[in-house]
Amino acid sequence: MNCVTLLTDFGLLDEYVGVMKGVILTLRPSATIIDISHGIPPQDVSAAARMIKTVFRYFPEKTVHVCVIDPGVGTDRHILAANAGGHRFVAPDNGLLFPLLQEIRVETLVRVDNSDFFLPEVSRTFHGRDIFAPVAAHLLRGVSIAAFGPSISLHQMIPLELSTPRTEPDGALVGTITGVDRFGNLLTDIHHLDLERFAPPETPFEIRVGEVILPGLSHTYGLPDGKSRLALIGSRGYLEIAVSGGNARQCLNVNVGAAVRIQKGKTPPSLE
Repeated sequence: MNCVTLLTDFGLLDEYVGVMKGVILTLRPSATIIDISHGIPPQDVSAAARMIKTVFRYFPEKTVHVCVIDPGVGTDRHILAANAGGHRFVAPDNGLLFPLLQEIRVETLVRVDNSDFFLPEVSRTFHGRDIFAPVAAHLLRGVSIAAFGPSISLHQMIPLELSTPRTEPDGALVGTITGVDRFGNLLTDIHHLDLERFAPPETPFEIRVGEVILPGLSHTYGLPDGKSRLALIGSRGYLEIAVSGGNARQCLNVNVGAAVRIQKGKTPPSLE
């Protein structure tokens, strides 16, 4: 497979993404380069970990996934390369790959330290260009992951624990807003399986976000009345809070880190 994906927090205003692509194409002119996203919030390793864990499976086997959310660039942090789940991954050892590699079969995991596969000059501030991109290109050329450095175990990685929903003493399921997409939809850490276990089919429940109470789930963003506040299971398989035809982040004035509380039953009507 000749496919490489890029996931970064670089944005598109600067030359960083374009230069990485130039390095890959110089070393592997036939490469197919796909942008997963360059809009990860700066230094938000958790957001990148959630995204790559969700999306990698939609690419062909043997794709090389390059993830550069790297606040420790230039320090003594390590770089990892892995062959896992039929795919190849290159990322900083800052927890980014940890949740993913806990869930899929890992065949090979190494620390990347063989400078034979780097650019001749390596800056202390742009390893995406000087290390990650050339390593990806060499993987596409057929270099074995084992050639890049010593093998390590999962226990030697920097760990990262992503937030997960919890059950409160009163029986409520409480999750967290983990991000906001371009449309203003509020993303949560509540997977549809968490919700199905908490409230099996036909069990009524309500979702509280800030001061807003939502009666159960909708099936789509587009409701006929427009501007309605709603909850639904998004394409990633997780609960989202949205506003039909609008921006939930602005309408609800809720920030990342806010609680999402799900309670069985229905809130009694107000007596006022």
